Amino acid sequence: MNELDMALSVAGAVTALGLSAFGSAIGTGKAAASAVGAWKKCYAQSKQAPFTLLSYVGAPLTQTLYGMILMFTMISTAKSGALTGSGLAMLILGFFAGLAIGVSAMFQGMAGAAAADAHGETGKGFSNYLSALGIVETVAIFVMVFTLIAVGNLARS
Repeated sequence: MNELDMALSVAGAVTALGLSAFGSAIGTGKAAASAVGAWKKCYAQSKQAPFTLLSYVGAPLTQTLYGMILMFTMISTAKSGALTGSGLAMLILGFFAGLAIGVSAMFQGMAGAAAADAHGETGKGFSNYLSALGIVETVAIFVMVFTLIAVGNLARS
């Protein structure tokens, strides 16, 4: 693998992580702001503030892990020398995979914000809300898995 292919492959890998983490930061921020508001409402009404709201806040963090898994796998594959002439393809894969995973985290944070508000107000629905967040999470898992398959196919070609 030449230096340009290696540089593009590593850039794609780091982009996958960066965009995934960017989405996680936005998603956790949105959910955290809503959880704080829900806790404030509980305190104002002298109700117990549910600690479980942190589950909604932390849900978008896993997308950063998916980006990290992609990054390490992409760099490892590039270092193996099996990607001659595939640097640009790796950059494109990293960009779109990271973008899709990051957007999943952003929308999961929006759903988590709504869940925190609803759960804080009613004290009910925890499993339903987590199920909805899990469905949004599935998009990120699919993207990670399909990107890993694509990277593997690049290495074989």
